[in-house]
Amino acid sequence: MKSLLILFSYHHKNTEKIANVFAKILDAQIKTPQQINPEELQDYSLIGFGSGIYEYKHHKVLLDLADKLPKVTNRKAFIFSTSGIRVDSRVFTNAREFHTPLREKLQSKGYMIVGEFNCAGFNTNKFLKLFGGMNKGRPNAEDLIDAEEFAQNLQKKMKPKA
Repeated sequence: MKSLLILFSYHHKNTEKIANVFAKILDAQIKTPQQINPEELQDYSLIGFGSGIYEYKHHKVLLDLADKLPKVTNRKAFIFSTSGIRVDSRVFTNAREFHTPLREKLQSKGYMIVGEFNCAGFNTNKFLKLFGGMNKGRPNAEDLIDAEEFAQNLQKKMKPKA
């Protein structure tokens, strides 16, 4: 299985920490959206798309890349993110919506979404920096274990049936 992770992570490198765990388990290369030639994606059997969550969606450069992707058939992808508010948070009962814009763009291009991952990330955006930020120390060791388990499950899903 040939895997690729397309990652945009810059503030505190929260999402990069998660991507590095995925890359190790999936033996995947990591590239930024700016490094991607959409035609080269045909060479991969599994592609992960991830960034931090900004204004309730993935970063604009990742969404812009999704718009430029050619139509595909039976290509498998997964979505990942880190956010100030964790996707399963009780504050936002439907926080999975953070992934909706990217998920819809990928599905419209023919990608089958085989999994989604989110965990809390250290956030110092806007007024939060005045208070030392939110989710300091995240992603933490437990988050990285969750990422490892997620990647192992993806790997099992992708194994050809005997």
